[in-house]
Parts: sequence; structure tokens; C-alpha cells
Amino acid sequence: MTDRAESSARRDRTETVAATTVDLAEVRRRNTPEPVTFHRRELDLILRVYGRMVADGHWRDYAIDHLRDRAVFSAFRRTSEVPLYRIEKDPSRARKQGAFAIISAAGLVLKRGHELETVLRYFDKPPRVVR
Repeated sequence: MTDRAESSARRDRTETVAATTVDLAEVRRRNTPEPVTFHRRELDLILRVYGRMVADGHWRDYAIDHLRDRAVFSAFRRTSEVPLYRIEKDPSRARKQGAFAIISAAGLVLKRGHELETVLRYFDKPPRVVR
């Protein structure tokens, strides 16, 4: 092979390789779904309940997790313990049982619904008689 033909063949291979180069970070970014998050209005409702429960002395700490399939607000009595309650937003259940749920420390679903405001009524105190 002549130098010219060899140079041409090498250039063709280089152009082919350059044309098929893929940026893995870009592919992962496109293929990885955005995590589920609480919207500002939803977080405002949750933090209003959290503030009331802290004022009553029931809760002391919280954690927010934004996962690929759901968003979770966990309320703790003490930081070192398991959460007393988890308020979850799971969009995959939005059409069936409702996207929002309150789950106890034991894993029982206490309340589920389509609207967060109605689900959070679980934490409202029942009226009591004042003498």
C-alpha cells in the first residue's frame, strides 16, 4: 500500500470512529428520568402540618427524599429513630388509589387519596369537650 492510500484509509477509519462517538453523560441524562419532587404548594401544606405537630411536641425532625419513583417526607420523634409517619407522593398510583399516602412506622397505609389536602386531614385533631 502506498503512503497516500494508507493515509486515506486511516483518515476514513478516524472519521468513522468520530462519527460514532457517544457522550455517555448525555445518554445517561436523557435516559434517566427526573426524580419525583413535591411542588411548592404541596410542600407548604406538609410543612404547615409539620409545624403544628412540632408545636404540640409530637415531632422533632424531618427528612425529604426525592427518588426516581416517588417523593417521601418522613417525620421523626427523634433523629436516631425510624420515622413515625411517611407522607409519600407516588405518581404511578395517581389514577388508581391516589398519588398521596400517609404510612405509619409499621408500614401500614393510614390514609390515601388523590389530593394532598384531604390526606393531611388525618393529622387534624378531633374536637374535644372543654369544661
